[in-house]
Amino acid sequence: QVQLVESGGGSVEAGGSLRLSCVAAGITFSDRAMGWYRQAPGKQRELVALITSEGRADYTESVKGRFTISRDNAKKTVYLQMNSLKPEDTAVYYCNAPVGRLKTLTNFALAWGQGTQVTVSS
Repeated sequence: QVQLVESGGGSVEAGGSLRLSCVAAGITFSDRAMGWYRQAPGKQRELVALITSEGRADYTESVKGRFTISRDNAKKTVYLQMNSLKPEDTAVYYCNAPVGRLKTLTNFALAWGQGTQVTVSS
């Protein structure tokens, strides 16, 4: 059973915008923090944005002021609005539900999905 389905990626020019969506199954979505992560070629997966079950958001420094994470518990969906995109944002973007220490990439509630590719050209 597919537990995470990411969508909304694409190819845009620098300065453009994209809105990513992630539908989750297999968890009590409203009780879970959710995160967006990305992995660029040759690099480790990194945390981009996190939203707690209470709706508090946190971002990695490089995307603050440009990206916005949000969630719709009724739809079991987490979103990532990405504005003012830069070439260095190019990566495959994934979502997941971190367990324990939320900002570490060590323990997750669900198997990783396929991700969605974001490509930003200069």
